[in-house]
Amino acid sequence: ILMHAIRKYIIVTGGVLSGLGKGIAAASIGHLLSSQYKVVPMKLDGYLNVDPGTMNPYEHGEVFVLDDGGEVDMDFGHYERFLNTTCKFEHNLTMGKVFEEIRAKERRGDYLGKTVQFIPHVVEAIKEKIHATAEKENADILLIEVGGTVGDMESDLYIEAMRQLQDEVGEENILYVHLTYVPIPAGVHEQKSKPTQQSVYELRRRGIQPDVIIGRCQEILTTEIKGKIASFCGVDKKAIFTGLDVDNVYKIPFLLEEEGIVEIMKKKLKLEIISVDDPWKQLLHNLEHPTREISIALCGKYTSLTDSYASIKEALMHCSAHTKAKIQIKFIETTDIEQGNICAAEMLQGIDGVIVPGGFGSRGVEGKLAVIRYCRENKIPLLGICFGLQLMVVEFARDVCLLENANTTEVDQHTMHPVVDLMTEQKAITAKGATMRLGAYISYLREGSLARRLYNSEIVSERHRHRYEVNQQYHQFLEENGLSISGLYLEKNLAEFIELKDHPYFIATQAHPELKSKLSTPAPLFLGLVKAAMDKSIYYSSSNP
Repeated sequence: ILMHAIRKYIIVTGGVLSGLGKGIAAASIGHLLSSQYKVVPMKLDGYLNVDPGTMNPYEHGEVFVLDDGGEVDMDFGHYERFLNTTCKFEHNLTMGKVFEEIRAKERRGDYLGKTVQFIPHVVEAIKEKIHATAEKENADILLIEVGGTVGDMESDLYIEAMRQLQDEVGEENILYVHLTYVPIPAGVHEQKSKPTQQSVYELRRRGIQPDVIIGRCQEILTTEIKGKIASFCGVDKKAIFTGLDVDNVYKIPFLLEEEGIVEIMKKKLKLEIISVDDPWKQLLHNLEHPTREISIALCGKYTSLTDSYASIKEALMHCSAHTKAKIQIKFIETTDIEQGNICAAEMLQGIDGVIVPGGFGSRGVEGKLAVIRYCRENKIPLLGICFGLQLMVVEFARDVCLLENANTTEVDQHTMHPVVDLMTEQKAITAKGATMRLGAYISYLREGSLARRLYNSEIVSERHRHRYEVNQQYHQFLEENGLSISGLYLEKNLAEFIELKDHPYFIATQAHPELKSKLSTPAPLFLGLVKAAMDKSIYYSSSNP
């Protein structure tokens, strides 16, 4: 393991356009090092929000919640899954956080007598956070992704901090990786290097010469294009790699490895990297050679932006790798059912399993309730997550317990039967940011329950992000009518898991188990759903020859 004196830093920047996959590139590089070194990821975001927690998924994709309750963007999901690590909220720096700290320091008098400026004060604050994280985590390698695109005003201070970092840690201890775009224009059929040249020019204007360039492209970069990029950008031809468009992001570390990126890191950072057998390779082989095919419906209201459910898609992929079942995900917009454009039975035709995911607000709720009822009555395997659990309780209260117009007060504040209600401690809260019940909480699972069998444990820890809970005044009534509250947060008697016994798979959790799912260890509730869907598929096929 590396000593503090020779800690290494890998900086990943991006150019040309946003959404190229810097997070995947950074995580892939980190994966190749993580079996031998402690790799700690950081993400530097330029936006003025403190975190993405109040952003609509259409703005920023899925909000990823950490064990410590931090709300961060979906790149942290890649870090945790690729590096087999648990990230912390302080690993994500936003300009909102930085400026908040600068203001607090100025008011305390820390800068007394000084004019507070972007340079040096803001840049110094950024570097202080980076060094503090490296020390606190005892990192061998600090992997830093600079959000946004080089040339964006909001990322310039981060770029300057990364430039100065080399002077502080030494050229032999830092590696600059720049991700760009290599298009193949329609009708031309030729890889074009100009966007990469201009992007690297912008980066060099800011004082950073990249050591490695990864060109995102739909094809492997040709020898000719690598030569042109090397010539114009001052980068060794051997240090130019393809960020290939792939059907599975878990392939990317091995594609970069095959092109020689490990050798570049060994040479530049003077690392000892030994080739090891990676268990991912067998799991990827399973994904490439499925023996079955099933269909899972994801019933939500952000289905036009599938990144809203990125971790759910990942969790299903992890299950696929372990079951050799190819999973076709069908996104169902429940507002279509709600508006009467189509019925739940028609929408779920040929579906082997259903997920009702988390979400907020009233749009699409009645459509989700119709889906839940159909799954309950027709024995279709169903997994509810967060809001999904709450709506499964609402549907059961209405259609089994016959509580007329039972609802969650999030949807109907005046319902006569508020079977789901705002948590007690939430009622006095008015601020929106970081005020939900966030982070990892322990649940105790009932003996003999499906939840306990799936987790093979009495105690589980899962991550949460919610304000509402199953109304405790209805717990006993729901149980008496057949809905088992199979997992509790004992400290406050919160319903964490519910299930039905006379159903092949009807289970829900108030948590978000998809957030902790990994390729090597799929989330138990998802794996259970996939196996139940496989069983249903076999039964359906045998009964309908």
